[in-house]
Amino acid sequence: MNYQEKYTEWMNSPALCREGKEELKSIADNQKEMEYRFGGELEFGTAGMRGLIGYGLNMMNIYTVMRATQGLCEWIKSLGKTEMERGVVISYDTRRKSEEFAKAAAGVLAKNGIKAYLFDDVHPVPMLSYAVRYLKTIAGIMITASHNPKEYNGYKVYGEDGAQMSPEDTKKVVSYMEKITDYLSVNGDESSPLIVPVPQKLDDDYIEELSRLTLSKEAIEKCGASLKIVYTPVHGSGYVPVMRVLKKLGINATVVEEQTKKDTEFSTVKVPNPEYKETLSMGIELANKIDADVVFGTDPDSDRLGVALKNEVGEFVALSGNQVGILLLDYILTRLSEDKKMPENAAVVKSFVTTGMAKALCDDYGVALYETPVGFKFIGEKIKQWEYDGKHTYVFGFEESCGYLRGTHARDKDAVVASMLCAEMVCYYTYIGKTVYGRLQEIYQKYGFVLDKNVSIQYSGLNAMKEMNAVVDGLKSLKPTDFAGERVKAVRDYSAAKRYVYDSGATEEMDIPKCNCVYYEIEGGSFVCVRPSGTEPKLKIYYSIKAKDEKAANGKLSQMQNSVNALLESVKK
Repeated sequence: MNYQEKYTEWMNSPALCREGKEELKSIADNQKEMEYRFGGELEFGTAGMRGLIGYGLNMMNIYTVMRATQGLCEWIKSLGKTEMERGVVISYDTRRKSEEFAKAAAGVLAKNGIKAYLFDDVHPVPMLSYAVRYLKTIAGIMITASHNPKEYNGYKVYGEDGAQMSPEDTKKVVSYMEKITDYLSVNGDESSPLIVPVPQKLDDDYIEELSRLTLSKEAIEKCGASLKIVYTPVHGSGYVPVMRVLKKLGINATVVEEQTKKDTEFSTVKVPNPEYKETLSMGIELANKIDADVVFGTDPDSDRLGVALKNEVGEFVALSGNQVGILLLDYILTRLSEDKKMPENAAVVKSFVTTGMAKALCDDYGVALYETPVGFKFIGEKIKQWEYDGKHTYVFGFEESCGYLRGTHARDKDAVVASMLCAEMVCYYTYIGKTVYGRLQEIYQKYGFVLDKNVSIQYSGLNAMKEMNAVVDGLKSLKPTDFAGERVKAVRDYSAAKRYVYDSGATEEMDIPKCNCVYYEIEGGSFVCVRPSGTEPKLKIYYSIKAKDEKAANGKLSQMQNSVNALLESVKK
């Protein structure tokens, strides 16, 4: 069937709800919109699915959610009765229709004879990951679109280890989904006794687990109660757990009251992404009012942490995810070393697009550093591997996209524990007479300045993913010798897991999961990386520029961007 026939099929179905009929009726004369909604299907990958909220095959709605859940059910049923009884735990954030989608998913699980644990209110991603492990379920479902604009929602599936579902199991779920061609044929039973609440004790145990990860008890005791920091949950699910853990530790935080409301429209911000200074603007305004030096915020599903610091002239600057990661890494390694609690086999994990500065810190402390593809599930896999073989003790993992995890209670990024670490880090530096901003400058002075910059090229339409992948594929046949005079020493093709070394001409095998990405190693420790986003129609370009200072790094960056843009244009031709 073509998109018009699929549209007509939905419109004629008695199963389509009134809201759906009205919405689809309103686009009857808009062929472009009709094609977008019915010309393709919402892709279900290893990060689940994410899209605009609306009715159609290519949108996030109750029918795409129920179909995905039915595919998950078929996979669970294929594993046996024991796995069905273990059940699935479901959480959701503050977005439009999140609760509705969560309840619909629970209903489909119950209809298939599978136990469904459902949180009674919004809970963040890390608590869903924790709940999978705590309740020993076979899987978990999180309804969220993370930091995307209000028009989006999404559906993420977690495996029994608490990490996002593996590519292998995802393929099996997708194979079952593909057999369900009539989206509107799936139904559930939301009144089933198989739907049970998540035990309240889980929340208490999660907070207790996090509080055991604190690194500076003495500093907290001395400075915590009088601390001046500002926190905003940006209308998301982080408010309750973040404030609970800070209160338990005895750390005072002033919250942006207007942004504690569970607002599906995120009405006080342009986008609910705390990495942007604009998103933290109300927090910065409050910080100036109470004379605080640090503002931090979490996104709607509280898996990302954004931070702004007051600089040497009293102005707030928003840190990048890389800068926050470096500060937390430095703080963790410093405190473990000072207290002589650093494990002999300590290891840190980061995605390969995350700042190169991590290596300098880890080398200095004698800590192993491992790289993974983008996606926190790969960091979770390292934790699982080391728990099994004992090769390393995991101490910290982070991604440039504002994702951090200390502890092994969860297998996804955790902005609740990151918020706790951020707050106690402020306590620690206050206690020893420093500022967090001052410590960042000391790190640059000691290890050299690194400028990390991400640039996204927006794509649109049904073929967006295909077009982005074609650009990356085109780069694989090119081997540029330099970017604006900065010599390229090696190229990594992650789709083949191979590294080509310029000087020797050798091609080396890389022991890393495959993904579609090209990475250029540049002499002196810089790199450029190009990859398609796994969740949005964006081609992402990562720059990590090592230089003597910020001015020199910005100059290099500008020249490199021109070179990379020229290379991309040559591929498109």
